[in-house]
Formats: sequence, structure tokens, C-alpha cells
Amino acid sequence: MRLRMVVLAMLAVLGLSGVAMAQQQAWVQVEAQPSLAEAEARARDYAAEFPNVAGYQLSSGWYAIVLGPYAPEAAAGTLADLRSSGAIPRDSFVTDDATHRQQFWPVGAIAGQEAPATDLTVVDPAVQPDLPVVEVMPAEETVQEAKASEAALDADGRKALQTAMAWYGFYEGGIDGAFGPGTRNSMAAWQEANGFEATGVLTTKQRDALVANYKADQAEFGFASVSEPEAGIEITLPLALVQFDHYEPPFVHYTEKANSGLRVILISEPGNQDSLSGLYDILQTLEVVPAQGERSKNDKNFTINAVSDRVQSYAYAEAKNGMVKGYLVVWNPADAERMSRILPALKSSFRGVGDKALDPGLVPMDDATRSGLLAGMEVKLPKLSRSGFYVDAKGSVVTTVEAVAQCGRVTIDRATEARVVAQDQASGLAILQPSTPLAPRAFAQFAAGSVRLGSEVAVAGYSYEDKLPAPVLTFGTLEEEKGLNGEAGLSRLAAPVLAGDAGGPVLDGTGAVLGMLLPAAVKGAKLLPDGVAFAAQAGVVTQALTAAGITPTTATATDLATPDALNAAGLGMTVLVSCWE
Repeated sequence: MRLRMVVLAMLAVLGLSGVAMAQQQAWVQVEAQPSLAEAEARARDYAAEFPNVAGYQLSSGWYAIVLGPYAPEAAAGTLADLRSSGAIPRDSFVTDDATHRQQFWPVGAIAGQEAPATDLTVVDPAVQPDLPVVEVMPAEETVQEAKASEAALDADGRKALQTAMAWYGFYEGGIDGAFGPGTRNSMAAWQEANGFEATGVLTTKQRDALVANYKADQAEFGFASVSEPEAGIEITLPLALVQFDHYEPPFVHYTEKANSGLRVILISEPGNQDSLSGLYDILQTLEVVPAQGERSKNDKNFTINAVSDRVQSYAYAEAKNGMVKGYLVVWNPADAERMSRILPALKSSFRGVGDKALDPGLVPMDDATRSGLLAGMEVKLPKLSRSGFYVDAKGSVVTTVEAVAQCGRVTIDRATEARVVAQDQASGLAILQPSTPLAPRAFAQFAAGSVRLGSEVAVAGYSYEDKLPAPVLTFGTLEEEKGLNGEAGLSRLAAPVLAGDAGGPVLDGTGAVLGMLLPAAVKGAKLLPDGVAFAAQAGVVTQALTAAGITPTTATATDLATPDALNAAGLGMTVLVSCWE
């Protein structure tokens, strides 16, 4: 007689209540959904790509989509292969069937629906047919049984569990094989996160799943201990994702592999606390180190955790025994889940070894490259840089509105963040406040009276924007105290100024500020001959300062300043104002 049968009926015939095939099964869980409808839809999608998709309701009430079954030793390799090829989500993992309850996929396996017809025939138990050999699998261990099986682990087995839990972020203690309160709490947290009862004691199946998934991650990322004797650094790197490229002291470059989007730069140079501080400042100028994110720095080390919508990076360096050593890791923010598994391995494994730092002469470089410490790395550049000058002892700055138009952020002298507190399109003036109070060497002393036409003047500014490290003085003459069409508040100068000088102070022979240099060209205006420039007069500037709540200082000196004094006054108050995306 031909009958339709389900597994439970067959078990009843066999007289067994918990049977499985002799070989233990493992699955690769790719997703879990909170509702049956969502789970069926996703299972259908996976079934279009994979021939071995199954779905089970979990003991937690969620619905798991799995691939398999596989032999346990094959499951980890399958997981690694599928994850590395991008065929399944990166948070997929190996599991057993301990939490599987009602099967919902394939659809014919759902309770209440007819299963496919089989050719099995019910026989009279008294006939005692030759039945297939089956093995009764033990039920999930009790806490006592789990402790007993745990006690049989050797030291390496216990350490392996701690290592795996640390890899997944559940354990932060030492890898010592001692299962104290910290390890037990970590085990409970892992169990809870994976849908098991949080007993703090892993069963045999749970231990096997944890270690198998850890080994799959190691295979996927290709972790290996890397020793760089030239740099005196040892670190564990994911060599399936990065590969050595070249030395450019003080950097050792590991570039992306297989389009991973991951880069690792090791840092090694002779130096002390000053070198560490300089390195910290230099890294901030790199395109791969966004301005947003957390920073921490002291005399011994620093960390930078920088992030934008396009790039994320983490840097660490320390000064020790006359050497500065560290690393910079760069990745795509979309790879956050993958990096949550990779970055802890780099952090925990990095160490400086020996008494050797990367030799600056290891590869030939010109002096400019070596002094900048930026070989092979793209430096962040502002959209625009102009000049400005301090107007009080707190570091308030006046500049041109051109320097702050449509900026994501504004800096003073590259390093200090500033905010725009006032700007006036009519006069062309903008006023900045530094994010932290500054102590300028000099600030503007504004001229109180008129100046004789034809007098020599000096313009202090960053003529070449950010290409030079300091401002320069450009000399010229005062031609007229009004605009070409008779506009009040303007001074016309004859001086060979450049675009970067705009926003800088115009000084008379005593060092008093006569005004602020304005940009040479305005959209839609006529082009002026070379050497013709205009400045907003001192009265216009002081009026704007007063309106912004800043008290301007009036110059009192009447004697001509010496060249050194004029340099000190003009260059000491002038700053580089940069506009960034």
C-alpha cells in the first residue's frame, strides 16, 4: 500500500523519539526574520540561487534561513568560501539544529500541508523488517553535562574559546584558559546574542559552533602574523585583503588586495614626544583622515578614529625608547561589520620590537618629501585659502567674505577650527572666532587719521595661499582714498599683490592698520590693470568689529617703524584662512 508519510510517522514505526542520520549535521545560517511571511519571501530569493535552502522556526520565535545540511568539518569551509565571494551576508555563521523547531521551507515541509509522496510502505512491526541503521543523538546538554564536557578540555581548547569570544567582541580579558566570572559573563553574552539560553556555560555544540565560525573568519580574512624587521614592528594582518606594496619612510604601505578597499600603513621613525606630536598633526592633513571623529592624545601615544560618509580610518602611534611606531588603517564605512572583526585583531596584536626604526634612507627620496612625511599619501587640500589678521588678544580674525563662502568648515593657520560670526557682502568683510582661544603674537592697531596720498604702504598676506609656510610683505603706495567711481570707505593702492593676499592687513609706515585688502576681481566687474588693488578702510573695519561686539584698538605710534618692527607687526598678526569642503 502506497502512503504519504512524514518523519514523525516513520519515527513511530521505528519506535524512536529522537533519531538522526549517523553523521551529525551542520548548517550555514544566512538570515533570520521576525515573521513567517518575511522569512518565506527571503527563502524564496535564496532558493533561486542555492539548491539547498531550508527554513526553520527558532526557539526564540524568529525564522531562520539556512543552507545545508553539511558535515560539520565542511560547513566552516563552505561558510568561508561563500562569504569571501559575497554570495551570502558577512554575518552568516555555522550552526547546528539545536534551536530549530518547525520547518517552514521548502513549503511542503510546513505543518498541516501535505508532504510529497514517498514510496515508503508501512509494515507490520511484528514482521521485524531490516531497517536502516540509525543513531540516537543525545539531547542538548544540561548545564551540569556542559560543565562536565567542558572540564575535559585541555588548556589550548579553553584558550581557543576565549580567543574566539574576544574575536567577536564578547571577551576583553587575558587569554589564559581560566574560566572566571569575566569568561562566564562573556559566554552568557554570546549565548544570548545567538539565541541560546544564557547559562554562562557553553554546551559541546555551542563550543563547536563558536570555534568553527572563528576559524571560518580566519580563513576568510587570511590572518597571519607579519614581522617588519626594518621597521621593528610585529602585527597580525588580514593578508587575504591586503598585500605589501612598498617602503616610503616613515611608512610601510600595505595596499588593498582583491578590491577589498582596505589599506594598512605601518609607521616607524626615530623620534620622541615632539615627533609624536608632529606625526599627529601631519596625519590630520591626509585625505584618508576626515576631520570628524574622536581624537585622543597624550605625551606617550595618540589615537584617531576618523569618519566621513566616504572614508573611515583608525590611527594609533606611541613614542617609546627614542622611536615612534604605529599604524593607520583605512576602509570604506560600508564595511563596518567586517571591520568590527578585523580591527580588534590589529589593535591587540600590534607591538614595537627591537631597537630599530625605519631608516629614512631606506629608499631614495627628495628633501621635500622626507620633510613632509607624506610620501605616497594624498594630502587634504582646502577649496580656497586667503589671508586674514588678528584684531584682538583673543584671536578674533578679520578676512574677506570670499574666504568663507560655501565652506563646510573654516580653519585659521591650518590647525584651528573657526566659525564665522559676521559677514557683510557690501563691505566684503567677514569676522571669525577661533574654536579655542588663541594668544596671537600681534594684533591690529588701527590708524585713527588720514594718510598722505603717495605714502608707502605694506600688505601682509599669504600671496601663494597655502604653498608657503609663512606670510610675506608686499610694498606699494596709497594712490587714492576712494573708489574709481568715488565710493567712500575704499582706498586704491598701487601694489603687486596676488589673490592669496586678499583679506590681509594694509599697514602704513608706523605699523598701523589702514584697512583690509579686498579681492582683485569681482564677477561681472571690469578687469583692472595689474598692480591696482583696493582695500576696505580702517573705519569700515572698526565699524564692523564694533557691531560684532569686538572692541578695536587704536594705534598710538607716530614714528616710522624699523623694517624689523614692521615685519614683526605685519607678519605677526597675519593668518592663513582656509575654506574646506
